[in-house]
Amino acid sequence: MQLLVLVLNKVEVLNELLKTFVREGINGATIIDSTGMARALTSGGTEDLPLFGSLRFILNEGNPHNKTIFLVLEDDKVFTCIRCIRNVVGDLGKPDVGILFTVPVTYYEGIGIIKNNLKSY
Repeated sequence: MQLLVLVLNKVEVLNELLKTFVREGINGATIIDSTGMARALTSGGTEDLPLFGSLRFILNEGNPHNKTIFLVLEDDKVFTCIRCIRNVVGDLGKPDVGILFTVPVTYYEGIGIIKNNLKSY
């Protein structure tokens, strides 16, 4: 099991991305509104930030938040999910698109399921 986390800056593609997940059999995402560190720092004033950060804040003022999507996936669904993200969102290597990472899940509970990969508590 893996926890896939996507911080999506291109929030305008969120609905299309979720529909793509469902078509590929990926269900159960949790989505929260989030704000990056640079955004939080610039909201309190830009006098202490380098000029680049200030300009970036001004240019991105219309998109102050992003969406963070959490998905717990079986290992065989991780790359399917990543493919969906790349197809809908585009190149995550470009600025202000988003970031993606996974971490192993050794235990989870919920929706009537208990899965334990731990050797002992």
